[in-house]
Amino acid sequence: MAQAMRPNTAGGLFATDGRPHPLQDALLAVTLVLGVTAFITAMFDSLHLVSSWTGLVGVFTGAYGQWISVTTRERFGLILGLGASAFGFFLGMSNGGLFGGLIG
Repeated sequence: MAQAMRPNTAGGLFATDGRPHPLQDALLAVTLVLGVTAFITAMFDSLHLVSSWTGLVGVFTGAYGQWISVTTRERFGLILGLGASAFGFFLGMSNGGLFGGLIG
């Protein structure tokens, strides 16, 4: 029962093990920004190039972030960014794709 009364000395918001993870935090931030951008631009048909490219890059950065992530909080944010990136990527692909209107 003593562990229930112990204060949380974890340090950072995402570092629940008490150690800094600058690379993982940077990948989390980049994935979230790319995911939000892809998600919002996917709502407009004329912005399919932006949504498909930001979604694709967001999926890759999120996947690499998941691979090297250490804590559950990092993984949670990465999953949110990955989902938004994938949503934007797929809608961007359905509206014209990565090169739609630029080639041929």
